[in-house]
Amino acid sequence: MLAVMLDGRPRTRAELGVLTGLGRGSVGSKVEALLGSGLLAPVGAAVSTGGRPPVQFRFDPGSRVVIAADLGASHGVVALTDLEGSTIDSFSAEISIADGPDEVLGWVSARADELLERHGRRDDLVGVGVGVPGPVEHSSGRPVRPPIMPGWDGFDIPARLSSEFHVPVLVDNDVNLMALGEHAAAHPQIDDLLFVKVATGIGAGIITHGRLHRGAKGSAGDLGHVASRHGGGVQCRCGNIDCLEAVAAGPALAARLRAKGIQVERTVDILHLVEAGSMEAAAELREAGRIIGEALATCVSLLNPSVIVLGGLLTRAGDHLIAGVREVVYTRSLPLATGSLQILPAETGRDAAIVGAAVMVTEHSLGVRKAAATAS
Repeated sequence: MLAVMLDGRPRTRAELGVLTGLGRGSVGSKVEALLGSGLLAPVGAAVSTGGRPPVQFRFDPGSRVVIAADLGASHGVVALTDLEGSTIDSFSAEISIADGPDEVLGWVSARADELLERHGRRDDLVGVGVGVPGPVEHSSGRPVRPPIMPGWDGFDIPARLSSEFHVPVLVDNDVNLMALGEHAAAHPQIDDLLFVKVATGIGAGIITHGRLHRGAKGSAGDLGHVASRHGGGVQCRCGNIDCLEAVAAGPALAARLRAKGIQVERTVDILHLVEAGSMEAAAELREAGRIIGEALATCVSLLNPSVIVLGGLLTRAGDHLIAGVREVVYTRSLPLATGSLQILPAETGRDAAIVGAAVMVTEHSLGVRKAAATAS
């Protein structure tokens, strides 16, 4: 019943009986239990067909809260959200993931404490969700040999945070959480979606049959470390040669622009150059899109998604990168796979991983996933 109500639509007891197949008494007892927990709330009466109008009920996402943390290579966000991932309040700061788990998770704990105290919601906390910029064994919440996270390999993040907050702590790769967030917030009706983040690194999150696909060890979607034919022998930070990330991510573009005499140090500087009208930066972005498009054309043949969503810092610099991706994918993939394929910019923007972390925790804590879109 709760799974049916997660879509937020108000329903009567009679409608819930039809949707769930439960008898009147069973529906009544379950509704009362959910009302008692605060997860359902009455929202007024439906149109009467005679007699007293029946009362409607709706899922109340504000009845509980989640701490969601999005940790990147050089930034961190800690948010207090409701059960749907809407942010109530948040902190963000420039941090370095390379400072190690003690310092970074100490910052997460301190900010989470402040948020819970500020809003008086400590007793309503159901879980903590954390996204990190590296491979994660989701079942244990431990990073697995993350290339840009020295000192984090095998670190027990859930144990560190649950000892303070005494709730379940779930950890995943940040791009997986972005895929979850974008799917839940912008494309809930889509069963097969590929989310691609292009920033300092490149990664993908895979939604198939409406569920996040993590793979056997949590490394599904590691798009940045597939081989590219455009590298010319460049070494990737993972140790391999000519990885897609080493050729088409932010640092690679910045290096090529510096070689042309253009002053650029960080990935965000490329965004500023494009905004200032730099044709060279725009051309590099479009070419990066073409290179990424070659890898995505293979993904389209393998996964046959309905939607490819492009997010991350480099997608905020106009349509240059996305145009390059579209150019190659629509040219190289078979018409059967691309006939209805949409390649779109992310709608959730910087909040994607926060929304995804909250969705992950909500589904785990409530023990249900939103029912299929046909349940209405």
